[in-house]
Amino acid sequence: MCAVCGTESRQALFRATAPEQAPDLDLRPGQPLRATMGRWLQQCPHCGYSAPDITQAHPAAAQAVGGANYRALLNDASHPPLARRFLAWALVLEETGALHAAAEATLQAAWTADDLGRPELARSWRLEAVALWRSGPPLDAEQTVRVVDALRRAEEWEDAAHTARALLQDDPPEAVAQVLALELRLIEA
Repeated sequence: MCAVCGTESRQALFRATAPEQAPDLDLRPGQPLRATMGRWLQQCPHCGYSAPDITQAHPAAAQAVGGANYRALLNDASHPPLARRFLAWALVLEETGALHAAAEATLQAAWTADDLGRPELARSWRLEAVALWRSGPPLDAEQTVRVVDALRRAEEWEDAAHTARALLQDDPPEAVAQVLALELRLIEA
């Protein structure tokens, strides 16, 4: 039963399997988990509420789902359906103040656009994810690496390089420093 509108619907439960391949630099999981993105979120067929489990909702979710931005997003046929589901979940998370989680959902929409050969949408959603990460609580080193990767993939070379170099000046853990060095090489290339 949908926690927002009370409508009953049949929804598949998603149980993540361990990826067999390594994740991308932006932590997109490797296969076979990568191929399951279409099952990561449920969506109410009545109100459109999207979440990992639509039987649970933050009190602000109903307000977000009823809002004009949410309704417009659900009806925006220029966005792929799976991406709309991730973006809808991001709107709910943003409404509840979970900005880093909203950034993650927005990045997942970018992955969907990548898979569908829609680079303009992927770039736009990566930049939205960066804005959400930066407007939330302070980022840890690993989150900052994800910001660098999103900026690089969005071809925001200067911002990506500046962010990477700033984190390197803070003497991050060795593993983070190695990924940043790789990111800087990719940016320069």
